[in-house]
Amino acid sequence: MDVILVPGLWLDSSSWDAVVPALTEAAHRVHPLTLPTQPDARIQDWIDAVVERIDAAAEPVVLVGHSGGGNVVWGAADARPDRVSRVVFVDTLPPPPGAMISEFPVHGGVVPFPGWEFFDEPDIADLDAETRRRVAAAAIDVPGAVPTDPVPLSDDRRWGIPVTVLSGRLDADGIRETLADWGAFADEFDALRDVEVVTLGSGHWPQFSQPRSFAEKLSAAER
Repeated sequence: MDVILVPGLWLDSSSWDAVVPALTEAAHRVHPLTLPTQPDARIQDWIDAVVERIDAAAEPVVLVGHSGGGNVVWGAADARPDRVSRVVFVDTLPPPPGAMISEFPVHGGVVPFPGWEFFDEPDIADLDAETRRRVAAAAIDVPGAVPTDPVPLSDDRRWGIPVTVLSGRLDADGIRETLADWGAFADEFDALRDVEVVTLGSGHWPQFSQPRSFAEKLSAAER
């Protein structure tokens, strides 16, 4: 099985380094991506980079998107619904048409890593000081328009693709309770015809805080 790993904001392909060996041992062909970094790149450029990898695979692929990468993989799945066997969202959810990732301060046309103090404590509580230092040192600037670009979705066949949500803290009921106040996000989630929620018991970056356990759950989701 070809597994395409799409990082969240400020991360590149190396963010999956601790996860790739276990996935490879499970006989998956693993493709961790670094998305376009030029300052004028848009969300469509990020989606196109994933679609290019989908088209290069001999068989339908599994797409894995962490955090803001969830918008990217859902956009790619919408573009190639017949070429994606499953979409795995890592501590994020399928966005509705036109949704953005989030808003961050833009400096010089890019969004620099805002520092760990920007994030809620439960999201980072399981990252030790060395991990925080290492990840922050490797962080890359995000093209300024990407986080607020609306994700283009137009093919209702995306709802028929099996979806797994690897959630840091919420279970299925917790996700539905949260989505009750999110309007179109709730509609998108309710439209999914085959969805499973797996609770990791982690913060927002399980690929760093519990890579082996995370890889096992990710591999299980891909079967």
